[in-house]
Amino acid sequence: MSDSDTTSYDAPEGAAALPAEARKIASGYAFSGPALDLGALLWDGRCHPDAPVRIPLAMLNRHGLVAGATGTGKTKTLQLIAEQLSAQGVPVFLADIKGDLSGIARPGQANDRVRKRAAETGQRWEPAGFPAEFLALGGLGHGVPVRATVTSFGPVLLAKVLQLNQTQEQSLGLIFHYADSKGLELIDLKDLRAVVAFLTSDEGRPELKDIGGLSTATAGVILRSLTAFEAQGMADFFGEPEFDTAGFLRTAEDGRGVVSVLELPAVQDKPLLFSTFLMWLLADLFHDLPEIGDADKPRLVFFFDEAHLLFHGASRAFLDAITQTVRLIRSKGVGVFFVTQTPKDVPADVLGQLGNRVQHALRAFTPEDQKALKATVQTFPRSAYDLEELLTGLGTGEAVVTVLSEGGAPTPVAATRLRAPQSLMGQVDAAELDAAVRASPLYGRYAQAVDRESAFERLSGAAPARQAPAPKTARAPEEEPSLVEQVVSSGMFKSLARSVGTQLGREITRSLFGTARRRR
Repeated sequence: MSDSDTTSYDAPEGAAALPAEARKIASGYAFSGPALDLGALLWDGRCHPDAPVRIPLAMLNRHGLVAGATGTGKTKTLQLIAEQLSAQGVPVFLADIKGDLSGIARPGQANDRVRKRAAETGQRWEPAGFPAEFLALGGLGHGVPVRATVTSFGPVLLAKVLQLNQTQEQSLGLIFHYADSKGLELIDLKDLRAVVAFLTSDEGRPELKDIGGLSTATAGVILRSLTAFEAQGMADFFGEPEFDTAGFLRTAEDGRGVVSVLELPAVQDKPLLFSTFLMWLLADLFHDLPEIGDADKPRLVFFFDEAHLLFHGASRAFLDAITQTVRLIRSKGVGVFFVTQTPKDVPADVLGQLGNRVQHALRAFTPEDQKALKATVQTFPRSAYDLEELLTGLGTGEAVVTVLSEGGAPTPVAATRLRAPQSLMGQVDAAELDAAVRASPLYGRYAQAVDRESAFERLSGAAPARQAPAPKTARAPEEEPSLVEQVVSSGMFKSLARSVGTQLGREITRSLFGTARRRR
């Protein structure tokens, strides 16, 4: 982080030797306020350490995109940005797909490559570790377990994970609505499976008509999808205690922002699952955080890795919800950076909201690659560079950058040699990682799963005894009440419905994704 530049100027000192076009680019990154240092300007094959390329701290909540082919340095770029945000007191959330980001908690190691890169970019490199919290979906892997209740996760995101079609997604929404209206709390997958099984049973089938004509065949497809989902070992991700995303907003005692690293190597073969879970975390933050408007620095920066998996095959309604979340969460002080291979992986409505761009090299080996390259070039402002040639010739740790200036206008496109992270560029030993997890203040709260009474127990343990007559309905007098009616008519269930069901129903309707706000 550079603190020395406290006044505006046309171009950095030492940049006068640059050609006129390069000086114009350099002047576009001469900000007066706090900024993150990305690297140094590349021009005509040379790196110019006196022409830094930076991003204003206050503009990090205007979202961004880090893109590039595999092996071009995207992970190190995330690490570089996360370190500087932490140093400025901004908490960060990172998804660690390969386990490479765990090193952010440990000081880096000086070597010839690091020293060379520091000299090229004008960086005063010193090894430093940063405060980090390690998390793991469902406790699979090295990290504090992150779980969600099925009720909180909601039907839209769950339909995405189960790969249901639009009709089946709508039907799942009706099932959630039914469970909510009856006070059947869905904590884990067996709760949802119990409700679906009930609605496809002889006793529950009449209930289907009351919630919009859900077909038995569609309910059967959902039930089979749930069963297959559990058979793949997915049940651990759903349950209690549910993770409170307010834990992402912490700072350490020294004022640095805590970097929350979601360790995903154990589930990297389930990309659709973890990408959708990331969306749940973001949606949960969106629900809970108050509006703060434009601030001097963001409240949290959230890096959304493997973003193309979230958008691929998504329904129009799902994409609209993502677009609205990204648009509105900015005013709550949260910046979202999508990480993927090419800008075309991100829908145009979302891409248009990503004001900060770090584009690493692209490959153009096939006609499809060449098409993606041309599409990427078209997403950038007009430039003094030949971007098609530049993007295929960038080295590892180099990128094309354009960000929002302090006034909100796009900066000139700048070819950039990026700085080296100060923390360890690699994995932390598993034993050391586990020790850090056990020492976490979150470990005692989330380590042990809890299986309290919920929909599964309510339905499977419902007593068949008749209760007092219910108010008159259209049902014929001689017809026996259904199993759910017997359960709902009990005093215990009525109490539950009043204290839980009504609140859940009210909160689910507030969500863009059908997710429920957590009761705290």
